[in-house]
Amino acid sequence: MPEGPEIKRAADRIAAAIVQQPLAEVWFAFPHLHAFGPALSTSQVTAVETWGKAMLIRFSNDLSIYSHNQLYGKWMVRRAYNYPQTNRQLRLAIHCDRKSALLYSASEIEILDKDTILAHPFLSSIGPDVLGEQISIQEIEERLTSKRFHRRQLTTLLLDQHFLAGLGNYLRSEILFVARIYPKLRPIDCTSSQLKHLSTAILSISQQSYKTGGITNDLKRAEQLKAKGIARRHYRHWVFNRAQQLCFICQTPIIKEMTNGRRYYYCPQCQQK
Repeated sequence: MPEGPEIKRAADRIAAAIVQQPLAEVWFAFPHLHAFGPALSTSQVTAVETWGKAMLIRFSNDLSIYSHNQLYGKWMVRRAYNYPQTNRQLRLAIHCDRKSALLYSASEIEILDKDTILAHPFLSSIGPDVLGEQISIQEIEERLTSKRFHRRQLTTLLLDQHFLAGLGNYLRSEILFVARIYPKLRPIDCTSSQLKHLSTAILSISQQSYKTGGITNDLKRAEQLKAKGIARRHYRHWVFNRAQQLCFICQTPIIKEMTNGRRYYYCPQCQQK
């Protein structure tokens, strides 16, 4: 599933292509949304926002398209009316004079107005966006130590969108490694220093992944490995997807474990219990 950084990068590409551009057509695959096509087609896109892993495309007529990619959804930006060769099913198309924004395979698409945005079951309940402009290390630390979250195991807490929106599976493993925290601890089990490191890592790793297109490893090391011809999948992350490979720091084999059907990775030496 795409995580916050991937959705925000997609939103940036979509915004560059369609915001304040003359609209030719807004098309929906789902019959219950067909009636909104004409009203949106005669409007104009004013902004493309991310709310964690969800996206809002706002129009000048005060309507917005809400979408959530879930596991298989994928946005593509192409020349106007230029469709790719793919087995994916097109669900939404926003066509402008020069560019088209195409959403494939997603099943969660809705039309919202200002009131329904505020009342939306997902949007109204998620925590602060980890890539939001207003989020701070202090706010993250306060949420970690709050009664609502401080007894939750970190492996589950860091996937809970009510805690922070936009975190996901690979970010969870990478954040805990950078903070040097054993994954099965709870915030209440951590020292104040550990919580500070964890809060800092949550912010810095999420922002780095957004800026670099998903690289969470040390950037200098990643560039060195890339220059040697190492495949991206082997230098992209510190620990995620690196089971039995050696830790970049201490050369201990990385461990893969599962919780609630989701995999996570850690170094037993750098993240001692």
